[in-house]
Amino acid sequence: MKILVTVSEVAEADDEFEIDGLSIDDRYLTYDLNEWDDYAIEEAVQISESHDDVEVVTVTVGPERAEETIRQGLAKGADRAVRVWDDKLDDVELVDSATKARLLAGVAREEDPDLVLSGVQTADMAFGSTGVALASELGYEWGAVVNQLDLEDDVASVHRELEGGVEELTEVELPAVLTIQTGINEPRYASLRGIRQAQSKPLDVKSPADLGVELDQSVLSLTSLEEPETESDVDLFEGSADDTAEELATLLREKGVEA
Repeated sequence: MKILVTVSEVAEADDEFEIDGLSIDDRYLTYDLNEWDDYAIEEAVQISESHDDVEVVTVTVGPERAEETIRQGLAKGADRAVRVWDDKLDDVELVDSATKARLLAGVAREEDPDLVLSGVQTADMAFGSTGVALASELGYEWGAVVNQLDLEDDVASVHRELEGGVEELTEVELPAVLTIQTGINEPRYASLRGIRQAQSKPLDVKSPADLGVELDQSVLSLTSLEEPETESDVDLFEGSADDTAEELATLLREKGVEA
């Protein structure tokens, strides 16, 4: 059995930052593995540990810088990794979900996985559509926002978290694409041994041309970037516990809160 896990590198801005045109200055950014994808990796590795003859392959669309991020998946138990990039993408302000899905589908066709796991969304853009778009590209069945997964032969029993607190239990025939929700498991920390081993595990680099994918102009464009305005109505109490407790009690009484 082969499981393909799509992963993304996301940028996290410092509390204080400056916007330079349509981007945040690199001085204020740090890059890390997308939180939702971390859960997808853990789910794949747990399946490989509980089933015989399972290979876990991670794939990302990103520049060379992203290799540090994708090796986190290798350190946590994935067997191989694939990175897809083209210098033309350096000038693209926003790689839309459809383009990313086409690139990921190119890798999936080469790998021919039984199961594809993807994080529900990324922490930066939060489109939440790449996994489903990938399933459409491949013609696979799919299940979104999965927070529990059990495999039995060629069928995945999935528990899905829907809108309005509704939950659904359904079966999805493999091959399939499942988007994984946070909380489905507890992602492991990479051990020192795993980090060392990750450096020698295969990480292949593919171009869109290698995958037979032509890059079209993105259907989305970034037109502006602004820091959101924040409003705060906070009462801050400073001093000893006795003093602040009395002030808090007074404020609560004023607000109509009684013991």
